[in-house]
Parts: sequence; C-alpha cells; structure tokens
Amino acid sequence: MRTKLDIKRVGIVLRPSTPELKAIFYQVKSSFEKRGAEVLVDAVSAGMIGVLGQEFSRMCEESDILVSIGGDGTLISLARRSYSFHKPILGINAGTLGFLADINPTEIETFVEKLYQGEFRIDERMMIEGALSSEKSAKSLYSFNDIVISRPSISKMVNIDAYIDKKWFNTYYGDGLIVSTPTGSTAYNLAAGGPVTFPLTDAFILTPICPHSLTQRPLVIPADFEIEIKTPEKESLVIIDGQEQYDFGPEDTLVIKKAKIGARLIHRVERNYFDVLREKLSWGQGR
Repeated sequence: MRTKLDIKRVGIVLRPSTPELKAIFYQVKSSFEKRGAEVLVDAVSAGMIGVLGQEFSRMCEESDILVSIGGDGTLISLARRSYSFHKPILGINAGTLGFLADINPTEIETFVEKLYQGEFRIDERMMIEGALSSEKSAKSLYSFNDIVISRPSISKMVNIDAYIDKKWFNTYYGDGLIVSTPTGSTAYNLAAGGPVTFPLTDAFILTPICPHSLTQRPLVIPADFEIEIKTPEKESLVIIDGQEQYDFGPEDTLVIKKAKIGARLIHRVERNYFDVLREKLSWGQGR
C-alpha cells in the first residue's frame, strides 16, 4: 500500500512533566532531519527539555504531520487540541498501553524511512463534537475517546435525561453516563461494561456508570443521530477524554454529535486491530 505525504515540516509534542523523553525526541528529530524535514516542537514541550519551541497553534498550522511522544493520553490530547488543523498524527509509544501510539522507540528510524517511501496507512477515527450551553455562555467541545457526564462527588448520584434527535428516550440514575466513540470503546467504556467496537465504525456507544437499575444497559446507535443531555435535578460534571472538566448544572444542555472530520492517525500498513486487541487485553491466553 502506498500513501502520499509531502513531509517538509514535522511538529512534535511530548508528554508533559516527562523530561526523560528528551532522548526519544532527539531520535525522532534526527530521523526526520536526515530526510530534509524541519522539526518544530511546541513551546511547553520545548521548555521541558530545554530547546526552542513554537506556540502550539502556529506549530500545527506550519507542520505537514504531527508526532506525539508519550502514551495514548498524549496522542488523544494532541488529536483534540489540533482538531481544527486536521493534520495526520503519528504516535510514538513511550507509555505502557499503546492502543493508539503503536510505534516503539526502537522502530523510529525504520518507520520514518517507510513514511517517506509511502509504506504506511492513515486511519480516520471518528471524533465527537459537543456544545455545552448555559444561560450565560456556550462552549464548543471536541472529544477523541468519550464525553462522560458524572456525579460531582462520591456521595451523590445523578439523574441524566437523554434525548435522541430531540426525543426523550431514557433517564439514567446512578454514577453517570459515558458517550463514547468506537475508538474510546476500549477505554472507560470497557471498564464500565460497555462493548468493544471496531474503531472505524461510525457509531455512538452510550454506557451507564453503575446504574441504579438492572434494566439499564449499554446502547450502540448510528453516528448520524444527535444526542442531547440534561441533568434537571442536580449539579454534575462533563469530562472530556478524562482530561478536561466542566461544571454542568440543572439549567444547562449538552448536545453531542459526530464531528465533521475525524482524527487522522498514521499506522504501519501491517497493523491489525484484532492483533492489538488480543495483545493488549490478553485475550486467548489459555489457548
């Protein structure tokens, strides 16, 4: 398989508070510079490892591809923050899980060579666009994995009214509700008992968190539906990819729909999702 990318500038983001990633950064930098590319690094990452950097938005705008060095969380954050630039993202796995960032440090030189030879693929992963509205403000949100509506404290439960295409269909009472993308199905959704869904599927997964009823079950619906969330009785929280948090009050509304474009992830041609599942979730160990 041959995919064309004209890579003249590369933007790099590192996992925060991890200065020991400096050595991997220089590996990546050297591999791209050997092939004539200019390497940019965002200002926060640059300050952490003592090099010169650029403001994040400018780096994204000027780069042909973006590289995350860290774990899946670093890649997820980069995909969300760089959403409006729609640049392909390569994940270097310096974490523990590696569901998304699947190039190990020992593979950097070999894979960069394959990038320039066109031996890679780009998967477009569905993302979520959210609109959080209150009487005083409106905020646009983007999510790669999930949007979670959660109770504000461990001692309280929350009532969540859910609507599909403006029609009420359920009220969830319990610890909260996860609205997940297929990519996010192996994250919090999986831990809460939701289904694993092939990542290139266009669907929402709605999974209740510790519901106060045995009849509440996960629901998978096509991504062309619009989901509206309200919590009419109590305060709650809206959590984006486990990384950003917003207050959500009884007068507020959260509208969730499929984002117009997805995240574009660079992978090896031979990468097989089911092999990744079997490895990361230790399936078939007794065989």
